[in-house]
Amino acid sequence: MSAVEYSGAELLACAAAATLEDGRTVFVGTGLPMMAAMLAQRTHAPDLTIVFEAGTIGPQIHLLPVSVADSRAAHRAVALASMHDVMSLSQNGFIDYGFLGAAQIDGYGNLNTTVIGDWSAPAARLPGSGGANDIGSLCWRTVVIMRQSRERFVSRLDFMTTPGYLDGPGARERCGLPEGTGPYRVITQFGVFGFDGATARLGLLTLHPGITVEEVREASAFKIDGPDDPASTPEPTAEQLRILRELDPARRCLR
Repeated sequence: MSAVEYSGAELLACAAAATLEDGRTVFVGTGLPMMAAMLAQRTHAPDLTIVFEAGTIGPQIHLLPVSVADSRAAHRAVALASMHDVMSLSQNGFIDYGFLGAAQIDGYGNLNTTVIGDWSAPAARLPGSGGANDIGSLCWRTVVIMRQSRERFVSRLDFMTTPGYLDGPGARERCGLPEGTGPYRVITQFGVFGFDGATARLGLLTLHPGITVEEVREASAFKIDGPDDPASTPEPTAEQLRILRELDPARRCLR
């Protein structure tokens, strides 16, 4: 176990940051995705270009913004553009990573953020797509951060807001989406998941400390593939925690 104490949110921020490579571009939303991108930029990916839906490109943020439209999200940005401009960057293939959340996900990485229950008389109406469909359709690699349960990891979505691998290998391309794009990682309170290249199905990559494979499989309505003895998700280092807590001193995101 780690010699330093950390919250579940801090572990998720570090796991998400680890998915990002230096010299790449990432489409970022509010909350943990923002923390992950800022942490990556401060550590292993100093030349990571952050892009916000509000139109900001290339900021170097020193304090967690309240939202992507907060003026702090534009600190030292290379451009203050528009939503049209940043969505056009995705459409033209210039955004490597896109972060998304979801209320539901299925085994092919398709996402629902629209309704729970029947569309005409839902149990709950959710925020909808926003830019989620654009991000999931056009960014090269999509990273999903969400809570995991049998009600969220479902065999069939109540509504498909954002395409993953649809119904299997090749389905995205047959629908006209760019070849080579799609879900890359899913990060939950239990572990980090990836997608098999042959089946396009979600599978377990690493378990968070203290979590068992049985807990992961019990919290999913569809079968999760992966090793019976997976690797452990690296715990946050003291340096990572120092940076995260400097970026979010009020712990709005990290508690």
